[in-house]
Amino acid sequence: MGYIFKNPGTVFGYLLEHLQMTGLAVLISVAIALPLALLVTRYRWLNVPVLGVLGTLYTIPSLALIILLVPLFGLNRQSVVVAMIIYTQVILVRNFSVGLQSVQPAVIEAARGVGMNPWQRWWRVQVPLILPICLAGVRLATIVAIAIAAIGAKFGAGGLGVLLFDGVSQGRPDKIWAGAIAVAVLAFAINGILLGLAWLSSPARKIQQASRRKSRVTVQGSPVV
Repeated sequence: MGYIFKNPGTVFGYLLEHLQMTGLAVLISVAIALPLALLVTRYRWLNVPVLGVLGTLYTIPSLALIILLVPLFGLNRQSVVVAMIIYTQVILVRNFSVGLQSVQPAVIEAARGVGMNPWQRWWRVQVPLILPICLAGVRLATIVAIAIAAIGAKFGAGGLGVLLFDGVSQGRPDKIWAGAIAVAVLAFAINGILLGLAWLSSPARKIQQASRRKSRVTVQGSPVV
């Protein structure tokens, strides 16, 4: 902690780089995974080959995967971000497809029966129902991305991993501890934020809130004997 308190500007700069890499990778991953999940949900026979390929890519060690990407994207942040996107796909596609499959066909039919168009059915019915499951996938993918981003410092990507690798090369335990603590705190913070969002978006919680409001209205409106 001593290094962090003595060099807050340096640590904050690395933290911003780490957040930029992670945020960019997760956003691109979600943009790729959601159409894939919709495709897998619509055509069930694609489930095994798509998740099989993504699962195989996930088994490749992150260091080896980044090395394989260096000839294509260079020794820079781009290779690390692409590796993060590849690694998080299997988590996101699996969770998104499970969420989509959990929506009962009767619910969609009811929405269609009241005159909702496909966009309204998606945005007003399906998204609220699948959001907690999707956020769980995003949470796991983000934690994985944070870990890979730390390794990416070895390839010139920057981020909090610089403290770890500089500490090892310079024989500086204070830098190693500073990097490890900063990465851990970041992961715990992001995990807590996404857990909170998942809890807020839970349909069960919304139903409980509506029931409590209805109970209050009933009690307030009841005649006093």
